[in-house]
Amino acid sequence: MNSGKYRMPVKIDFPERTWPNNKITKAPIWCSVDLRDGNQALEVPMDLIQKVQFFDYLVKLGFKTIEIGYPAASDTEYEFTRYLIDNDLIPKDVTVQVLTMAREDVIKKTFDAAKGARSAIVHLYNSTSQLQREVVFGFDKEQCKNLAVNGAKMIQAEIDADESNTEWLLEYSPENFSETEPDFAVEIVDAVLDVWKPTPEKKVIINLPETVEMSSPNVFADQVEYFATHTKYRDSIIISVHTHNDRGTGVASTELALMAGADRVEGTLFGNGERTGNADIVTLAMNMFMQGVDPELDFSNMDDVIDMYEGCTGMRIGDRQPWAGRLVFTAFSGTHQNAIQKGMENVKEINNWYVPYLPIDPSDVGRNYDPIIRINSQSGKNGLAYIMERNYGLHLPKAFQKDFMQIVTSESENRHSEMMPQELFELFDEVYVNVMTPYHMVGYREESLGDKKAHVTVNLKYGEEPIEVNGDGIGLLDAFCNGIEKTLNIKLSIRMYNEHAIKSGSDSAAITYVQIADQDGNLHLGAGISSSVTKSSLRAVVCALNRMIR
Repeated sequence: MNSGKYRMPVKIDFPERTWPNNKITKAPIWCSVDLRDGNQALEVPMDLIQKVQFFDYLVKLGFKTIEIGYPAASDTEYEFTRYLIDNDLIPKDVTVQVLTMAREDVIKKTFDAAKGARSAIVHLYNSTSQLQREVVFGFDKEQCKNLAVNGAKMIQAEIDADESNTEWLLEYSPENFSETEPDFAVEIVDAVLDVWKPTPEKKVIINLPETVEMSSPNVFADQVEYFATHTKYRDSIIISVHTHNDRGTGVASTELALMAGADRVEGTLFGNGERTGNADIVTLAMNMFMQGVDPELDFSNMDDVIDMYEGCTGMRIGDRQPWAGRLVFTAFSGTHQNAIQKGMENVKEINNWYVPYLPIDPSDVGRNYDPIIRINSQSGKNGLAYIMERNYGLHLPKAFQKDFMQIVTSESENRHSEMMPQELFELFDEVYVNVMTPYHMVGYREESLGDKKAHVTVNLKYGEEPIEVNGDGIGLLDAFCNGIEKTLNIKLSIRMYNEHAIKSGSDSAAITYVQIADQDGNLHLGAGISSSVTKSSLRAVVCALNRMIR
């Protein structure tokens, strides 16, 4: 890789910049270009039915401006524009936008396509960068400016001659703005505006494209603020930006451009577009949302958005796509799981979303909490405890969390996969509850001897051999342990005891957790489940005994 053949982009000298001190406090004017920029970038472009479906969905999401195509580019684009207008499919509060280059025949066909719409934006563009001027068109600056001005005049002539009831709105893009000399960008835009004569009451949209992302986002922000503070028409224009993602920072460029004075954003759902794509409007909107700013777009059912997008475009959303991917609200890391668990408990108390690693409540985009914490070999005991409690009502004591996590880690590594909640429950049952060999409890009788003393008789089986264990002690389990030592010659003591209900209503059950110590001080865990706390406790001790013997 020879990096020496590339040039460092020139950073403009603009010490007057103010944008670093600004914040995004309101939603911009959104313009979806999915049906033009996004569609032209598909291996298999959308058909008419898909385009109409996509258009309707964009309206449902809340877009009020939608660029529907480049009507002069192909019959398909032209016919789609006419189909929407002739079949009255454009809501009254939605404005469609059509793109045209500065050529008379193209402009005429564009107007023919859009006539009859309630309102339509005619979007004129021409390339203005030094690279495009010199290499592609062989223009000097004056020739480039004349092309733009003549295009503006032709559009104005079409509007003046039009007898339809369409409200015509105007937009101009100095394509490759981010690679254009800042002073020339101002010069050519102002020359176009001299033709169109915008006013504060009837503004013109000036779209500043980062057609190819060449610099870091701060440089683009400088360029936008420079333009905004040097054009003579600032109070009569809407400044729009249209970024691309060649460097992977299209969203950041757009956000800094809004801080630098942009009023409007052109982009696509999930960043679809040429090369690495356009600015991702879903990410931009959700970034605002998570900071308490209403984006004025509705992504409350993200899975539905994904289904529509993938169905129409044939594209696929990655598992780590911001805000939308399958795994973005999932934590595998044990430390993350611990923090999330504590944060979720904290939310219940403060009634305000403030959860580590989850900048928004997943339910705000139609997701649920079930997959937030998932268990694999990299997980921790707190995440495991969360899954067991949330799914099965098991409040694992610390000793069980630590011991069970080691077993889960080993199992997950052997499988080379994560473990689902049901698999975890079944493994817990197998390891701690259903440990019925070599000893199996058949029945029991308990007698109170007064003064907290108890006598217990527990009927066990060792294989097929019946064994009766009798013991006295302070409480049930102490009596049972004494009976085990006397009958089986196995010395053990209870080090930890915990129990709780795991269901409610008439079928409620109890689970008992015990930790026993053998004569050498080694610790062993067991659990028992029954509708009777007494039976669950005795079963827990038998399970711990069996695990000790094993």
